Amino acid sequence: MFERKMLKHFDWTLFVTMVSIIVLGIIIIASATHYAENGLTRQIKIQAIAFCLGLAIMTLVIIIDYNYLGDLYKVVYVLSIFMLLLVYIPGLGAIRGGARSWIDIGPIDIQTSELAKIGFILSYGKFLESRFGKIDSIAEIAISLLFPLPFILLVLLQPDLGTALVFVVITLGMLFIAGMPWKYFVGGGAFGIAMIPVAYRFMGDHQKRRIDAFLNPSNTDLPGNYHVRQSKITIGSGQFSGKGLFMGTQTRYDFLPVQETDFIFAVLVEELGFVGGACLILLYFLLLYRMFSVAKNSKDAYGTLVVSGIISMFLYQIIQNIGMTMGVMPVTGVTLPFMSYGGSSLIISMVAIGLILGISVRRQKIKF
Repeated sequence: MFERKMLKHFDWTLFVTMVSIIVLGIIIIASATHYAENGLTRQIKIQAIAFCLGLAIMTLVIIIDYNYLGDLYKVVYVLSIFMLLLVYIPGLGAIRGGARSWIDIGPIDIQTSELAKIGFILSYGKFLESRFGKIDSIAEIAISLLFPLPFILLVLLQPDLGTALVFVVITLGMLFIAGMPWKYFVGGGAFGIAMIPVAYRFMGDHQKRRIDAFLNPSNTDLPGNYHVRQSKITIGSGQFSGKGLFMGTQTRYDFLPVQETDFIFAVLVEELGFVGGACLILLYFLLLYRMFSVAKNSKDAYGTLVVSGIISMFLYQIIQNIGMTMGVMPVTGVTLPFMSYGGSSLIISMVAIGLILGISVRRQKIKF
């Protein structure tokens, strides 16, 4: 049940910060798609429609008690797996960017892994709630790792290594909050690093080329390296205050590939400079800080776990995308939350914020 008195706990700072980033994103998408020459492009219209649709869905998500969704976690889990399998239906599944991650529904494409992220967080949070503070043995850790395994494997098969890593980070973030001891993170990290050469042998050619490109940044024949080189030139050319909105030469003359999606941060910095980039990072910091506050003050462990999963998702995507544009992270195709063009990505990100706001309005103040 949603009661009017709950609105006093509505986190307006979180909401306004999210809207500010989205509006900034639409403006930068307009520049990246040459609004000055072409007017309202398809990308601008889709992003604006997705924003309006996202607000409507957010409202519904806030009204619904998140614990009700938690009680249906088994159904949510199965439906999320089903969404990942839809891409293999002939005539429905579509390949975009070398990965079968999309379903083609008439005029729109939907990336089902985006939907699966939210379903996974909701279901995994409930799974871990009963194990909160008890994940302190190899057996418990093994059981807890089996739960996310189908998601990670299905996304890897698409193949979409970037999104698979998002699921891995969400899993680790939620396990940490659920109380898994540090020693297992350290041991698991060491084991993972040691297994990289073995894992490399089983990767697809596309994934191997991505890793080779990151290790050999000067070789522009390798996939992604040309993109990164142009991105670094674009960012550097912005200097301190930028060239001015819609005045970026790298952007206007299309030297920067996929500039409205993967490399939108470079467009922002070219036109608004270091100042613009720093302001966006500060907005992200405020967004994450408010999320952390909601997680800390949630009335139950389930709410804390759900918010922690969303924080892990956003934090990784922000670091990965911005790092990728600067050449310090591999090119994986992970979008910049609320900024990059993509209707399904924007709507799901807004739904995630809606879940956090729903948890916020139902919080109980902690008394020490």
